[in-house]
Amino acid sequence: MESGPAIFAGMVFALFGAALLTWTATRVRHGRPVAHGVSPVASAALASVAGVIALALGAWCLTRL
Repeated sequence: MESGPAIFAGMVFALFGAALLTWTATRVRHGRPVAHGVSPVASAALASVAGVIALALGAWCLTRL
């Protein structure tokens, strides 16, 4: 990968993953639903997994420089 697109993609994935994990933790801490109409545990778990995957993709992109 060229360094410019790799840095951009890595930062986008990392920021999205961090924001999603922060938002999910805040919603769970306040006792609010993460997704409406879904089990609270399942929605929090799925959002957390998606955040971790986004962070991992960001780290992978940044290591490909």
